[in-house]
Amino acid sequence: MHFLRATPILGALLAQALAALVLAGLLQVLPELAGRFGIAPVIGAALVLQALLSAGLTRALGLAVWWQWIALAFPFAVALALAAGSLPAWPFGLAFLLLYLFFSNTARERVPLYLSNRATTGALGRLMRERSASHFIDLGSGLGGVVRGIAGDGRKAEGYETAPMAFLISAILSKLTGRGQIYRRDIWSADITEADLVYVFLSPEPMPMIHDKARREMKPGSLLVSNSFAIPGLDADEIWDLSDRRKTRLYLYAMKG
Repeated sequence: MHFLRATPILGALLAQALAALVLAGLLQVLPELAGRFGIAPVIGAALVLQALLSAGLTRALGLAVWWQWIALAFPFAVALALAAGSLPAWPFGLAFLLLYLFFSNTARERVPLYLSNRATTGALGRLMRERSASHFIDLGSGLGGVVRGIAGDGRKAEGYETAPMAFLISAILSKLTGRGQIYRRDIWSADITEADLVYVFLSPEPMPMIHDKARREMKPGSLLVSNSFAIPGLDADEIWDLSDRRKTRLYLYAMKG
């Protein structure tokens, strides 16, 4: 399960494949149903069933909520692609633009849009209180939920995000709630020298570079916390296993200076 959460696209594909197997077992009654109701309603029902089964399996595998939405949409997207000869091109261009606005970091920095849940935000808040920490930074802050959850009660919380739509949404929500500050700046140019706790939820690929940045820039006694992805070749000072549905694991690394 942890491997699938670390490489969620494999989990999403597995969910689609398992749902398709279940659907294939029902195809033996397809001719009878098609004769009774017509082929179009039967195909529509099959698409709905594939979408619901795959979304349920994606949830059962513990993947992020947005992967469940992708699982729901995927069968219909495939059906539309197969019918593309009779469709205008603009919906596909619009879909590509939306994907870029939300997931541009995936291609450029190998960092997908992972959203931290409330259990993780609560654990980070508890960690801040235990350490009497006052300055929190989220590198790759997504929609900014963690930043807004940590800010307040004397704590300064900042987030760094470059995906255009994710930044825009998080910056607006931060302004409206008066909680935290979001910067449109890549994680490598972020100033983390004064941070008491730096949080990342990225992917396995950038973790060695994140460690190098933290080791160079973070002050002694500060803490680097990584959600789900450990730093290769380095033992964490602490590992927190949360009791949420996703089975979140936080790796804590104390900075020695």
